[in-house]
Amino acid sequence: MSEDILINITPQETRVALIFQGAVQELHIERTLSRGLAGNIYLGKVVRVLPGMQSAFIDIGLERAAFLHVADIWETRSHDGQAAQQTPIEKLLYDGQSLTVQVVKDPIGTKGARLSTQISIAGRMLVYLPQDRHIGISQRIENEAERELLKSKVQKLLPPEEKGGFIIRTMAEDAPDADLQMDIEYLRKTWSSITQLAKSKPAPTLLHQDLSLAQRVLRDFVNDETTTIQVDSRENFVKLQEFAASYTPSVTARLMHYTGERPLFDLYGVEEEILEALSRRVPLKSGGYLIVDQTEAMTTIDVNTGSFVNGRNFDDTIFKTNLEAAHAIARQLRLRNLGGIIILDFIDMENAEHKSAVLAELNKALLRDRTKKSVSEFSALGLVEMTRKRTRESLAHILCEPCPACNGKGQVKTARTICYEILREVLREAKQFNPREFRILASQVVVDMFLEEESQHLAMLGDFICKPISLQVETTYPQEQYDIILM
Repeated sequence: MSEDILINITPQETRVALIFQGAVQELHIERTLSRGLAGNIYLGKVVRVLPGMQSAFIDIGLERAAFLHVADIWETRSHDGQAAQQTPIEKLLYDGQSLTVQVVKDPIGTKGARLSTQISIAGRMLVYLPQDRHIGISQRIENEAERELLKSKVQKLLPPEEKGGFIIRTMAEDAPDADLQMDIEYLRKTWSSITQLAKSKPAPTLLHQDLSLAQRVLRDFVNDETTTIQVDSRENFVKLQEFAASYTPSVTARLMHYTGERPLFDLYGVEEEILEALSRRVPLKSGGYLIVDQTEAMTTIDVNTGSFVNGRNFDDTIFKTNLEAAHAIARQLRLRNLGGIIILDFIDMENAEHKSAVLAELNKALLRDRTKKSVSEFSALGLVEMTRKRTRESLAHILCEPCPACNGKGQVKTARTICYEILREVLREAKQFNPREFRILASQVVVDMFLEEESQHLAMLGDFICKPISLQVETTYPQEQYDIILM
């Protein structure tokens, strides 16, 4: 099965879409003004040590101080990577101390970046661990003989003076020695420049920035199934060609410059997919649909049959809808980059075999997802609970913001409710102040409600407080906003 990668680059942002079987499976967006920080290495300054939380806040030059937990300080681990006898953080760090740290998780919401002092620099086939002599192998390489062969091959390529360790990635399985050697030299050279910069710059300073999204695509996303990588920017196509020639030679032949008249994302229907990925309702081909609700704590996905009634009986209809939904859910998780706790509410099924089949179909559909995840069995309430590692903001958080009218609640108070709030507020103000007149500034719909259905109540209040009450439309006010002016 073939996979195509589309790269849309403009001065303000880079967008990447992964197309598999004619449908968009993943979307990645990196904006020039807010590039992701994960992987960046900084010379930071300790601004506050919190012994009670065994944590510290580190200034790395961002708006919010970053967070470092004692478990993420490399000195508190043994050489095999396991936790050693943990030294209290107040004995390891002090205020004002300079520290080389790496961002392991981007700032999300109100939380600052998460840091670690264990540095890792990713290459195409290897990950370099300059503080650790251990050589590890990706768990995706399951054959034990192949694991030992790869480990032996990398050990032979290392120079005698090498004091760091490596993790062998899946891309290294069939890689020739020359490519592995090139990766090792690149990673060692990168670390050398980082250490030299750390000695000559004051904290806080950025020592190393991870590759751009377009470069990471060539390094991490391309696999044997990838047919083409299309780039719609001539300038960046040339840059990616140069990068690929020296770093990922096998990718060069598949790299193409798109020169068509129609925008690249329009040609493949990606813009429509983005709109759908921001919608609460996701239609299924059968006529059923998903309802996706994303909250601060978790994401819930509800499956509904909708207009789908094509089956031998109702149980058959439910089963077929749930099977289709399993594939759609796996795709939506990748497309929207949903992370954290996810609750899946499939349509209730009585048949135990149907439940097992739906769960198996879900796990099968999730195999293409590179993000770490875990899926539970059906609960007593008929729900499937799962977790998916949150490594960056979801698509909705990148592209959207809370509605100014409802402040993210998803609903607004009715015009009548606002009218009654205003009447109570006017009465409250009348008991404290003695103005000549009360003037109500509100939206058109609220003023219309006062002039029509609530005119009697407004007149009664005016008579009760013995003051005139006037109305004024503010066209810029949303329905819930109003002001009461004391004249």
